[in-house]
Amino acid sequence: MSSPSLRAAATRLVPRGSRTLVLLVVATLLIGVAIWLFDQDVPLVTLLVPMVLSSLVLGPRQLPWFVLFVLLVLALVVPSQDINVRIALTVVIIFGLGFVVLLSSFRRSRLGVAGIQGEMMFVDLRDRILRQGGIPDLPAEWYAASELRSAGGTPFAGDFVVASRVEGRLEVAVVDVSGKGQGAGTRALLLCGALGGLLSALPPSEFLDGANRFLLQQDWDEGFATAIHLSLDLATGHYDIRSAGHPPAALRHAGSGRWEVLESEGPILGLIDGATFPAVSGEIRRGDALLLYTDGMVETRNRDIALGIDRMLGQAERLLRGEFEGGATRLVEALGSRNDDRALLLVHRR
Repeated sequence: MSSPSLRAAATRLVPRGSRTLVLLVVATLLIGVAIWLFDQDVPLVTLLVPMVLSSLVLGPRQLPWFVLFVLLVLALVVPSQDINVRIALTVVIIFGLGFVVLLSSFRRSRLGVAGIQGEMMFVDLRDRILRQGGIPDLPAEWYAASELRSAGGTPFAGDFVVASRVEGRLEVAVVDVSGKGQGAGTRALLLCGALGGLLSALPPSEFLDGANRFLLQQDWDEGFATAIHLSLDLATGHYDIRSAGHPPAALRHAGSGRWEVLESEGPILGLIDGATFPAVSGEIRRGDALLLYTDGMVETRNRDIALGIDRMLGQAERLLRGEFEGGATRLVEALGSRNDDRALLLVHRR
């Protein structure tokens, strides 16, 4: 039988998780024997090594039993030690850490996978969903970029952007979920995936209606969000903007060099059944630029949102003059509260 066949047979007979458990059990037994025979040279804290490793690689069914096994080995080897204050304190610390690992395993049982696997699954889920916020390829005359910053600098935020190119149109939504930072991160991940699907599947006029119905069905304690939706015809530059309780978009006219605030009204998503979201329409001409953003860009505890919009447009005039590429990053870095999530979308017609 070839070597790959042997490995395949071994994998069928002894699953990977069981092999890991066997290795940890053998290592724990060897450490216990070493402590018993060489009590002066091998400290009791060596037993923490397999315990810590088990918290990373074992599943929630195996981990509690293995921790109890390590503590049993500890109880068996303690009589071989010269009991003093240092040894007693070491035993108390190991039992305390074992209790902490047990608690974490009980919490992890809700997910059903080992620690590293759970983290990798969560990160992969976040990356896959947030990739929906990537701007699709656009014709050469168009430039679009989005930027996101979360409160506290964590990779999970309550603000996000979803974008799609459908039948010659660029469909983009900038969304602000209730809460901020990690507190809103899980709701934002779910909502991001749902709205990404709705954005491609529904006509532009029905997108916010569908998003509102979806949020109403979730029955979350903090189940509301604000959003602004841009539907842009890439051939003509015609746009429709619909808002759901969100700060207004801003359009820079290349001819006058002035920014215009595009006031649009609509109720917050997830609060009113059957709400309507009227559109504000216009045309982005060559040289024009459009900004969509969340309230973290313009609102702070000490500044009204209207004043924040004026400040943002002043900074935009200074930072974007003659160079729109990279402008979204420059604006997000220069504006907004570091204690709130921030998202911004910049669209420019060359």
